[in-house]
Formats: sequence, structure tokens, C-alpha cells
Amino acid sequence: MDNIEIRKLDCGVRVAMEEIPYVKSAAFGIWVKNGAVNETPEVAGISHFIEHMMFKGTSKRSARQIAEDVDRIGGQMNAFTGKEATCYYVKTINTHLLDGAEVLLDMIANAVFDSREMTKERQVICEEIKMTEDQPDDLAHDTVTELVFKGVPLGNSIIGTKTSLNRITRPVIVDYKEKSYTRDSIVISVAGSFDKDELCEFLEDKFEKLMPSKEQGVIEKKEYRPGFKVIKKDIKQAHICMAARTVSLSDDRYYAFSVLNNIMGGSMSSRLFQNIREEKGLAYSVYSMNSSFSDMGYYNIYAGVSHDRIEAAISGIKEELDILDRKGVTEEELSMSKEQLKSSYIFGQENVASRMFAIGKNLLLLGRIYGTDQVLDGIDAVSKASIDEIKSMICDTGNYSAVCVTDKKIDLKKMIRE
Repeated sequence: MDNIEIRKLDCGVRVAMEEIPYVKSAAFGIWVKNGAVNETPEVAGISHFIEHMMFKGTSKRSARQIAEDVDRIGGQMNAFTGKEATCYYVKTINTHLLDGAEVLLDMIANAVFDSREMTKERQVICEEIKMTEDQPDDLAHDTVTELVFKGVPLGNSIIGTKTSLNRITRPVIVDYKEKSYTRDSIVISVAGSFDKDELCEFLEDKFEKLMPSKEQGVIEKKEYRPGFKVIKKDIKQAHICMAARTVSLSDDRYYAFSVLNNIMGGSMSSRLFQNIREEKGLAYSVYSMNSSFSDMGYYNIYAGVSHDRIEAAISGIKEELDILDRKGVTEEELSMSKEQLKSSYIFGQENVASRMFAIGKNLLLLGRIYGTDQVLDGIDAVSKASIDEIKSMICDTGNYSAVCVTDKKIDLKKMIRE
């Protein structure tokens, strides 16, 4: 499986490594299986808050020293919080990999969560919330995700609310971090030029301060019922999102959905782009996306249109879904989509950070890593028959939740359903 190796350290932490000897850089990531799905409404946004606070100082380094120690070696450092995971990462030249990794490991083990810094960072995140609310396309995407996953943890907000953030005091955040950042919930992923044995030896004693394991909560799944929401704002353009539940990352139909999504709205030659933008001239931006998680996923269609063309745009989208339902896809579309996806994947493999992200995410969420040949074979195996088996999940408008951010009052549910 390429040059990928998985080891489990004596401390219980798993390490995914892909050695690429012909490059002179390396990317190091610390993945924690903790995100919005693990939160209660009372502390919504706490995982994202923790991610921010990790950069605000440790018992060994100030926030400034964290930044300077990475800049001193010419590294690039960042982090992100998602629905199911949080990732801290650094990219360096290969001779400085362990130096960059040590900074991240110090943050994970020794973050101090200073109360004064928390007050400042809470304000920063509140500004981030306002920024999202001021960007109507982001607001539409976030809202439709909450609707399509209403009743299940994937519907939880990553960033939280001002009210929930105010509940997160220092004792709360320290307790949550201690119980969530455990050895069994952490994966280290590394890609680039490095010595595997040296790396694992370096890592072995870096997790002593973390608890060995955490309690696994039981997730109650509720029946999906599509929801609709119109958000009225004084803006120049309406933003429409239509979303339906689809398949998980581990589902055998994952590649078929990826190919179908690309045919429908993944490129300039896609059906939605050609119909809604090129033929009808209704939108500048129109596309679809298929996002998958551990146990489910969703398909989302977006269009930005004039307020007086909302109904026409939705009608055009429904028209394409109906054509897909009645006629399926052509062999030419299938071949083109597969080649696009394979090219996109291979282009990404030329970046050590992308490879680090891929192996880390796969091991953390799926418990296994897919090699390059497995991914390409999965795409190649998609057929018209496999598309026909899954298309009903997105062709039936009765499966869709929808959001429209606009300056007018509309009956969105009626537009979607009739």
C-alpha cells in the first residue's frame, strides 16, 4: 500500500507515516477525534475554542514564542476544527521536522488556558460568528447543514454561539480538554522525508500527561425530516442551498456518489452549471458538493441568484434532478467525471500536506488508510449501474432540506416540493 506504515506506540497513540524520500519537506499532524459532534448545546463551540486556545501559551512557551519557534525554522503551522475531528499541523523542511513537531506536542500536553487570554479569544470567536452571519453564502451552507442533520450530532454548530461561549469558563474548558484529548483518541500523521524509527522514538514519551482513554457516548439517531428556512437579509443577491442525506465515508457507494456529484455540479461542464448558468443565465455561481462523515453524509446544491429569480433557479435545479431520475448518466459523462476525479486526487498527492491530511483523517475516522491504487480503482469501478442504484437519494426532492437567504418573503417549501 504505497509507502505507508501504521504503528501503535506503547503509550497507545497510533502513528500513520508515509515516507516520500525524494522530497525535502515533511508535514506533521496531530489529529484528535473530537469535534462538534461530541458537544452538548450548553458548551457548543468548545472544541473550536480549545483549538484557538492551544496557540495562546503553554507552561514552556508564550503565544509569541510558539509563533517564533516555528518561524525560526521556516515552518508553516495552523489548525482546524471540524464536525468529527480537530487537527493541528506543521510543515517544515525535513531537517526541522522534529523541531516543528515538538512545538505542537507542547501545545497539546501543556496548554495553560489563561483566563485573560480566554476572555480575549472569546471576543475573537464572537467576531468570527458575526463574519459568518455577514457572509450570506456561508450562512446558507451552515444553516442547511444544521437542517439536514437536525436531531443528530452532525447538526451541531462548530463555532457555537455567543451564549454558549460565555458558559465556557476556564474550569469547563480544562475539564473538557482533559477528558477529550486522550491517547486512544489521537492519531499522528506524517508525510514527507523523515526517518520512521527516529520519529516514533521521539514521540513515545510525549503523551504521558494525557489520560489513556475516554468514555464513548451513545448516539441516539432520530428520523430525518426535511426542514426549510428563509433568512431575510438586506442583500443584493439570494443564496439557495438544497441538501439531502447521502452516504458515509465507509459506504461502498462512496465513490459512485463522488462521480455523480461531479457530473451534476462539480465542474464547468457539469449539468447544473451548464443549465442554470450557461443556458438560462440565472446564476454566476452554481455547484454541488457531496460531504461524507463516519456514519452518514449529505449532498448539497448551491446557487447564488437575483431575488426575483429564486423560483426559476429552483425550477432549473429540479429539472436537472428529474432528467437524472428518468435518463441516468451517459457513458461520456461517466468517463469524463472519473478522469476529473482521478486527476484531482493525483494532483493532491503531489503535496506532502495533502497526503498527511488524507492518511490522518482516514486512520482516525475509518481505522484504516486507503492507498493511491485503492482510491483510483474505487473511482474506476463506478458504472452506470452503480449510479442508477444511488441516484434516487438525490433525485427525489422530498428528501431535501433547503435554505434561502434573501431580502423577500418566499414559500421555499412550496417551491421545492411542487
